[in-house]
Amino acid sequence: MFKRLPGDETRNLVTTTPDTAVVFRPAVIRTPAILTLIIFAWRLLAALVRLLWRHPIAMLATLTPGVLTLLYGWQTALLLTAPIPAGLAAWALTHRTSFVHLIGWRLLAWWRLVWVYRRHWQPVMIVSGLGRHLWGRDYLPRLGKVTCTAWADLVAVRMLKGQSVKDWADRLDHLAQGFGSASCRVALSRGGRLTLTFPRHDPLAERIPAIPVPDSPTVEPVEIGKQEDGRPWLLKVHGTHVLVAGATGAGKGSIIWSTIRGLLPAVRAGLVEIWALDPKLMELSYGRALFGDRYAATPEDCADLLDQTVNVMQKRAARFAGVQRSHTPTVDDPFVLVVVDEVAFLTAYQADRDLRRRISAALATLTTQGRAVGVGVLAALQDPRKEVMNIRNLFPDKIALRLDESEQVDMVLGDGARDRGALADHISPIPGLGAGVGYVRLETSPDPIRVRAAYVSDTDIRAMADAFAAGEDA
Repeated sequence: MFKRLPGDETRNLVTTTPDTAVVFRPAVIRTPAILTLIIFAWRLLAALVRLLWRHPIAMLATLTPGVLTLLYGWQTALLLTAPIPAGLAAWALTHRTSFVHLIGWRLLAWWRLVWVYRRHWQPVMIVSGLGRHLWGRDYLPRLGKVTCTAWADLVAVRMLKGQSVKDWADRLDHLAQGFGSASCRVALSRGGRLTLTFPRHDPLAERIPAIPVPDSPTVEPVEIGKQEDGRPWLLKVHGTHVLVAGATGAGKGSIIWSTIRGLLPAVRAGLVEIWALDPKLMELSYGRALFGDRYAATPEDCADLLDQTVNVMQKRAARFAGVQRSHTPTVDDPFVLVVVDEVAFLTAYQADRDLRRRISAALATLTTQGRAVGVGVLAALQDPRKEVMNIRNLFPDKIALRLDESEQVDMVLGDGARDRGALADHISPIPGLGAGVGYVRLETSPDPIRVRAAYVSDTDIRAMADAFAAGEDA
């Protein structure tokens, strides 16, 4: 077994055979000093060229005053360079939005790259196990461009050969703590390249008030809250089915009532019908006037209402067969949204076996055949286990609010969702901080999106019900 020794220790190594006095000394090759100086000079020149290539504006702003001072003196240099910072300051004061968008985020990204990520890159990679130190040399993933947004840093990374996304997903906590962030999310941008998201602050920490009722009726995706990047959260209900899972007090009612609030003008125009199942009698009963005779609370009534919905769906499918493949809401054929507050109470915890079988069969029929003919299901539950909700895979769009266990995240959003940063089990149980906060995984995207639903209070719900009953604008 041979072992490489560092530095000049090899010159002190002496090897003898047991039967002779012959001494073997390894040859030591001395590098000429001029060759060492040439190598150092070449590396310095390459580093300067790389620095100029990566940060041309920053290097130009740094070198220009010095060059002007050497050529023309400090008075001329000050006279020529002073208008630039003065103009930037005036720009920042008069039109802050454009300045931050074009200059501010770029300066912050450069500072974060130099002071946070590049400075700590080597130790974080080695300690977390994403880099290797072999034979005195570090093999590290390559740090790329850093982009700053209003709430997070987006760091581009080129993985080492042989690494996978899961290698990085298993070390999200190491990365977050190593770079001083509360969390970290990983997304595959293209082959061999990742984008790491490090939030600088939480834009969803404050409760969002109820979204105003839309002015015009529509069945397009309705605004029910805000995404983490500041854009409105638009929830699609027509042409899909939505499953909402969350522990008690996680904010499932906020999603349900925000959706109903966004569809209220379309309900009044006759383009949407909302059929409500409220087995707990604690959520949808506040706005019972919005549903009319399409409201059920007892298990028997819920089963009958679901059977009626299936009957409507099948009759509509018979009329659409061979005529149209997708549904367009009209007064004659409105979009039917079935809202179930606690679906597990009807499908798993129902003592009557016949009722449980009827309800499960009706829900399975609606979720497998209802999308094309304009029948959607919005279901909420607390326990996402398979034995509790055995048709959860029939819901294309899923929302995970605060959950009790980390394994439940993948149960709701699908395999690998938590590894991609959907930390629904880390959401705060304090209502003011975590109620309505969750992660959405859409049918068209594997990456979870962090969102927060607007809070619709009891007063808002009663005002909606009173205004709808009176035929006024809510």
